[in-house]
Amino acid sequence: MAVQSLKAAGAALIAWAVAGWWWDAPMALMAPWTALFLVQGTVYRSLLSGVQQFAVVIVGTLIAAGAGALLDNTMAAMAVALPLTVLLGNYARFGTQGVYAPTAALFVLAYGQYSGVDIGHRLLETLLGAVIGIGVNALVLPPVHLRNVQHLRGRLPQDCAELLRDAADGVRETYDKSQADGWYSRAQSLTDLVTDLRTARRWSNESYRFNPLVRVRRSLPQVPSADWDFAWDRLTEHVRITMRTLSEDAQDRNERPALPVDVPEILSSFLAAAGSVCASDESSSSALGSAREAHNRLASLLKDTRYEPTPVFAGIVAETHRLLHDLETVAGPLETTG
Repeated sequence: MAVQSLKAAGAALIAWAVAGWWWDAPMALMAPWTALFLVQGTVYRSLLSGVQQFAVVIVGTLIAAGAGALLDNTMAAMAVALPLTVLLGNYARFGTQGVYAPTAALFVLAYGQYSGVDIGHRLLETLLGAVIGIGVNALVLPPVHLRNVQHLRGRLPQDCAELLRDAADGVRETYDKSQADGWYSRAQSLTDLVTDLRTARRWSNESYRFNPLVRVRRSLPQVPSADWDFAWDRLTEHVRITMRTLSEDAQDRNERPALPVDVPEILSSFLAAAGSVCASDESSSSALGSAREAHNRLASLLKDTRYEPTPVFAGIVAETHRLLHDLETVAGPLETTG
């Protein structure tokens, strides 16, 4: 943020030096004003915003100049030009740059200069500022946003592992509803992390577009594959549903037949093994083997005619099966990227 702020200020100074000091342009303010706001978070965004801003400035300037020349009254010209340019500015395709349509119109009408030469100067200085702003952003430490993706890719497995291990410790005893609700709340936070990761990845991918630094520095870290994100999206969703099932179990415990006596110990073993796979703090194959064994024992209890197959118990077996499949999907990538 500090680098981008200094670059924006520097771009505005350069634009003023060229337009106001060296060129002595009559509308020199337009150049630094444009350059200042085109040092965006990515080079691609600077280019896109530059095209959008220049387009709306052209239209806003022409509408204001036409209204001013026809009506020969600043107030009347504003009454005609501003509604049109504000409406234009709200057009979705112009994004946040749409606000510059009425702003450009106000500049024209406030200065009261509507001749073709004046309009030409105004547009030329806007173009100069856009070129300088985009150029500074692209050539001076062009931004690459990868840190947040890497941070979230490290945090997500650890948070998931901690939740599964805490739940594993809890289900060994007779956990209450407040505990289970806490696990469920943390599981929902995991899905929020996946959403944050998706947003960070889009921002990171955008920062590589039209970025000259990518071609100059071959050692620049590459954006990790999105397959990892999809696998963890599924895994965290099944963790969330598993925790919701445990919460329902704690809530309805007095209104249904009890779970088989061996279920808490087996489920605890499964969750602990799943946490080890997520954390990748031991051999993934060993942890996966423990998870498979625990799930097989749960499934065998479901088929045991001595126990009533309640919806909660069936739900636990079904969700642990889905979770086991997801763990098998992420176990390989964890060994190489964990």
